[in-house]
Amino acid sequence: SGISPGSHSIQTRIPAKTAIEQLLDPKRMKSALVVREGSTFASVLSLLKSNENISKSKSGYAAVKPIYSNPRNSLEGSLFPARYSFEKNTNIETALNSMVAKAKSEYSRIGIDAGFEKYKPFEVLTIASMVQIEGDPSNFSKVARVIYNRLKIGMALQLNATVQYATNSQGQIMLSNKATKINSPYNTYRFAGLPPTPIANPSADAIKATLNPAAGDWLYFITVTPRDTRFTKDFTE
Repeated sequence: SGISPGSHSIQTRIPAKTAIEQLLDPKRMKSALVVREGSTFASVLSLLKSNENISKSKSGYAAVKPIYSNPRNSLEGSLFPARYSFEKNTNIETALNSMVAKAKSEYSRIGIDAGFEKYKPFEVLTIASMVQIEGDPSNFSKVARVIYNRLKIGMALQLNATVQYATNSQGQIMLSNKATKINSPYNTYRFAGLPPTPIANPSADAIKATLNPAAGDWLYFITVTPRDTRFTKDFTE
């Protein structure tokens, strides 16, 4: 919604008004890279490696620190969804650090640093990542409430999205019965509680909904048709 940081291709010897118009044109951003809402660290890494402005020389990212410390030192959820543009020969570490810095700024503005009830910021981020994949903006707050309600009673989350993350099968509609039995800490059918890390980079809307869940006693939800997701506390219903 404004002038994005990065390299823009604009004409010279033009009026200031025209220059601003060109700076606002996303088509004039050189090698723009879009981190989409719900993207994973692996998908962002793939985008970076294929971007012509990112240095192809071997450079790791071990020194890049996630927003919130975690046992796995995972960057999942620490890369804010936005449009980025980098100068020629930018290394992957620098690019990732800019995404983490953007996330730090945005998350602080949203208020995630304070956590929610008994949940710490990293746990809120993890829940928001599941909300992002399982719901849509119209029902994010309801999906968040279902997750909190299940956690409160010790019920397994049983979310397809976490299993699909573990099996690298994101985007598939169906989940096999066999997949629900895999031995992975991300298998929320087999293990109760939260997965060890976020499963995606959540949007600001998903985080806001996780910090402000709707009031309700729902334990289940099912999408009947696109944009028609129904919630209930009764398994039979």
